[in-house]
Amino acid sequence: MVRASWEMIRRRLEASGGRLEAGALRRAAVLVPLYQVGEELFVLLTRRAQSVEHHKGQIAFPGGAAEAGEDLLQAALRETHEEIGIAPEQVEILGRLGDVEVTVSRFLITPYVGVIPHPYPLRLNADEIEDLVIVPLAVFRDPANLRSEYVEREGRRIEVLHYTYEGQTIWGATARIIKHLVDLLDAG
Repeated sequence: MVRASWEMIRRRLEASGGRLEAGALRRAAVLVPLYQVGEELFVLLTRRAQSVEHHKGQIAFPGGAAEAGEDLLQAALRETHEEIGIAPEQVEILGRLGDVEVTVSRFLITPYVGVIPHPYPLRLNADEIEDLVIVPLAVFRDPANLRSEYVEREGRRIEVLHYTYEGQTIWGATARIIKHLVDLLDAG
């Protein structure tokens, strides 16, 4: 059953995911870490430390800006290792979701979906990560946990998604990435 779930996700990711031109935006990549316990899939998120430059205290995926000479997958895996201690060779990449633009911080994010081992001796980098937020994937698939609002940014009307789980709010680019994954999984 586990292998069948991962293979279904891999097939759907292969048929999706658009690449956008970065233009003036800085390229970044994140890992969408998934793992399974019994029959339930979980999504591992981080709460960013107050000391980081961008998105202080927000719930996000591990990841960050690509360094010179580094491809986006390498950036996602390197940042995941630096932030939460998962070695790149321990991640089974299933595929890539479409790029997500973050207008406030001027990033273009490429999300990679990967399976991580569980249990795993995670090691949080306190300079970057305050805590882990682990959410059953089923929470994100339940429409009752999703709301949207519209805001004006740079003369554009933008939809901002919010998921709620155990009193915590997951919003912005992270919520958009999760919604893309959920829509992909629920299609067909």
